[in-house]
Amino acid sequence: MDVIEVSAKTYDEAVTNALVQLGSTSDQVEIEIIEKGSSGFLGIGAKPVKIKVAKKMTPERFLNQFLSDIFDAMHMNVEILLQVDEEAHCIDVDLKGNEMGVLIGKRGQTLDSLQLLANNAVHKNFETYYKVKLDTENYRLRRKETLENLAKNIAYKVKRTKRPVSLEPMNPFERRVIHSALQNDRYVITHSEGEDPYRHIVISLKR
Repeated sequence: MDVIEVSAKTYDEAVTNALVQLGSTSDQVEIEIIEKGSSGFLGIGAKPVKIKVAKKMTPERFLNQFLSDIFDAMHMNVEILLQVDEEAHCIDVDLKGNEMGVLIGKRGQTLDSLQLLANNAVHKNFETYYKVKLDTENYRLRRKETLENLAKNIAYKVKRTKRPVSLEPMNPFERRVIHSALQNDRYVITHSEGEDPYRHIVISLKR
């Protein structure tokens, strides 16, 4: 229940009743006066004040509806859990369901695309910048650990063969994980080559 109509003897009473019903505060709603009402003559012919009160659209509520519409179109039953950090202007979204492999896609490409869509939608509809992060089944953490192990294994191969190794194309997040994993290695160095979506990392010996 996000929009209600309330009648009362006075405007203040109508607003108070509406806020109680919506479980909101005055700064979280928008109020439209439908009928101003009148006190009548000695109380005779008095008409109540009638207002329409709607919860303001917040980035959190907007994002929840946006993702719900996408999953409905995909005929998927997905539980959407949102956590908002107002100080950091960040919205963490955890998705739960029985078909999360479909949402993750190959190497997380579907999840990354969905995250990009969510970010663009929020940025388009709200002036304040919010960074949206989508995850499911701890995929981001598991992928990070996989990439860190890959980086160490490839670094060992480069040291042994003394030949540079080019990795598969990765998104910016994954490339940062590889760079970070090897930034303190005394023997190898990493750099990126190519243009997105084919941009990839090359691991080679330090000169």
